[in-house]
Amino acid sequence: MNDSCRSGDTAPCTPGAFDFDQVIERRGGDSMKWNRYAGRDVLPLWVADMDFAAPPAVLAAVRARLEHGILGYSDPMPGLVDAVRGYLQRHFDWTIEADWLVWLPGLVTGLNVACRAVDGDVLTATPVYPPFLSAPVLSQRSLVKVPLVLDHGRWRWDFPALEAACTPQTRLLLLCHPHNPVGRGWEAAELQQLADFCRQRDLIVCSDEIHCGLVLEPGLRHQPFARLNADAAARSITLMAPSKTYNTPGLGCAWAVIPDVALRRRFLAVMNGIVPHVNVLGYAACEAACRDSDDWHAALLDYLRGNRDRLEAAVAAMPGLSMTHIEAGYLAWIDARGLGVANPAAFFEEAGVGLSNGADFGLAGWVRLNFGCPRATLDAALARMAAACRQTPRQSSLPFL
Repeated sequence: MNDSCRSGDTAPCTPGAFDFDQVIERRGGDSMKWNRYAGRDVLPLWVADMDFAAPPAVLAAVRARLEHGILGYSDPMPGLVDAVRGYLQRHFDWTIEADWLVWLPGLVTGLNVACRAVDGDVLTATPVYPPFLSAPVLSQRSLVKVPLVLDHGRWRWDFPALEAACTPQTRLLLLCHPHNPVGRGWEAAELQQLADFCRQRDLIVCSDEIHCGLVLEPGLRHQPFARLNADAAARSITLMAPSKTYNTPGLGCAWAVIPDVALRRRFLAVMNGIVPHVNVLGYAACEAACRDSDDWHAALLDYLRGNRDRLEAAVAAMPGLSMTHIEAGYLAWIDARGLGVANPAAFFEEAGVGLSNGADFGLAGWVRLNFGCPRATLDAALARMAAACRQTPRQSSLPFL
């Protein structure tokens, strides 16, 4: 990091001034990601937690808040609200009202609250982030899962299957946008088709947009579902947080944007007495991330694109593996069925690489890899994976649909 980007400096930094190659030691500390494999030579590339320091502006804001000395209960201050509204306007051309915001200690909390606030069955598409599968069950809602389809190397919605799965009892669609784990950044036409389907079926849409700041594909811009039109806005709960883009998941701060007042009141009523307030450091970090970290964000995206390209080339050369192009996020969804092993995640863990098990996302035989890490870590993990693939007796690879 150069002198202009010291973490105590509030002046803007220039892209290229950030050292994403720096390896920060996380072993032996409080990292859930690294402690899973404590005492073992396993590189953890599983949970969506990047191995990069948070932006200098965020670190400076947290330090400044600590210097106050009192860490009591807190409210979101006007500066924070303005920062979030400015962030949404600047990055997504989305104008929201301040009273549409509902503050949450985490996005998964928002998914669970949404399932309880909407009275009826839940519909979602798989594979998908595991809380999409657990939140309806924990909320005592029936869940219907419709598989995404892999069409010429690109994951898409299966609208005929959605139509067939929807019943008069279906009231809520859980949307992952951009999609975790398949890495799609849904385009405006796809979202509009989904919005038309939800309007015709009178479904509420809870849109998890936590990866909205991580679009990697040139020419693709994240389109909030609620920004499509007035009807989409009125039936939407949009969940966002700085935690993935700015690597602050341990600070527990997220928000919901709920334009419809009746839906917002139902959401707040479910939260009452159960959901805790956001902590003071989470608020401070969120404000700095949304207002003062655009330069760091741009540099991060460049670095992640380089990691993605490196990863895609490496996987293409590994026998038994294949993957689709990653448009958004820092998570790769890898088809390992061609290896001919019963549990690919366990297989790669034995080889020294900790990946997420596709079965947890609703699709066994696949693994998810987090490439939000220094290039040296990624290269070491890819070398271990390649060596393991070369040494494994394989069945014939399944066709790439």
